[in-house]
Amino acid sequence: MSALALVASAVGILADSAGLVLVGVVGVVFAGFARAARPPTVDLAIERSVNDAEPASGQEVTVTVTIENTGDSFLSDLRIVDGVPPALAVASGSPRLATALRPGETTTLSYDVGAARGRHAFEPALAIARDASGATERRCEVAATDETPITCVPALDAQMAIGLRQQTIGQPGRVLTDIGGSGVAFHTTREYRPGDPLSRIDWNRKAKTGDLSTVDFREERAAAVVLLVDAREGAYRAPDGDRDSAVERSVGAAGALYVALTDAENPVGIAALAPESCWLAPGLGASHRARARELLATHPALAPTPPDDPFFPSIRLRRLRRRLPSEAQLVVCSPLCDDYIVGLLQRLDASGHRVTVLSPDPTNDETPGQRVARTERTLRLSTLRAAGIPVVDWGAESLAVALARAGGTR
Repeated sequence: MSALALVASAVGILADSAGLVLVGVVGVVFAGFARAARPPTVDLAIERSVNDAEPASGQEVTVTVTIENTGDSFLSDLRIVDGVPPALAVASGSPRLATALRPGETTTLSYDVGAARGRHAFEPALAIARDASGATERRCEVAATDETPITCVPALDAQMAIGLRQQTIGQPGRVLTDIGGSGVAFHTTREYRPGDPLSRIDWNRKAKTGDLSTVDFREERAAAVVLLVDAREGAYRAPDGDRDSAVERSVGAAGALYVALTDAENPVGIAALAPESCWLAPGLGASHRARARELLATHPALAPTPPDDPFFPSIRLRRLRRRLPSEAQLVVCSPLCDDYIVGLLQRLDASGHRVTVLSPDPTNDETPGQRVARTERTLRLSTLRAAGIPVVDWGAESLAVALARAGGTR
């Protein structure tokens, strides 16, 4: 600008043109003003409030942000972008505002977000202040005072059971075993022993042969189950941007399975394969269910957004094995996005913890790369099934339909 202004002035003088001289003078003045401009000082205080800090899932929450100019400078051009939590989508309104603020003056902006599972803390608001000419600007982040996060804890009300393996504990339950005793499904007939209940004597055989024999049924016992959610960074995948990630679907499935399994008198625990440790020992009862509901909704290891910390496989595997009860079986919710998880599940199953897999499908087939990823996942499913590990492939249909197709409901 300075060079053009000087050239215009020189040409105007040589050509004796007052107009060109005037253009040059204006350009020089504008360039000098821009060089002398300084970004304004930004001193802001932000207060943020929500109309409901503990909404139900899917409910819209109104966020109100009050911005006050606490400095001595007049902010002629102020832009504010509020720090909406990454996992929440703006349903209506806008978290952006452009305004001018005199010292001591306040202004507000308001918008609505849709509540989703988890504890969502707001990020600092971004403030951009420009001088009157627009030549310079200052950017800064301003944290709100006395901030309240939005906490959404969905209810555990869905009941969809999955078929369990024959690994049980010595407590009555509803899992059929190959152990003869009392029950409803026929197992074997054996020779009568003193003390056998009269109700289990085969009276028809007694009438025909005169020999006493006892009928054994397949005992029904409880199973200690740990629901393991694959929440590594690579598991946060979805077929497209409009659908939930595989981790979000896995957490929802874990909640539904927890209700069904505990209602069937099976002690159930929850764990996560994630950078951050997450563990709830198998248990029953109302207080245990409340802890499970809170953990599935708000634990950082099961956050709706991918983790930033690195994942150390050997450390997490050692801790998981130390915590697993010796007779516990695993129901693993994983999209099976890499070969590591396949090898891990095979090792756990071989070590005595029977594994069942529920796998939400995050793949698509719109591009060659997506088709390759889908084929690789299909091969992993086949590898697990060949190793004797039951796998429920959960596609775009509902969880109930996927379990019914796999024969996992009852």
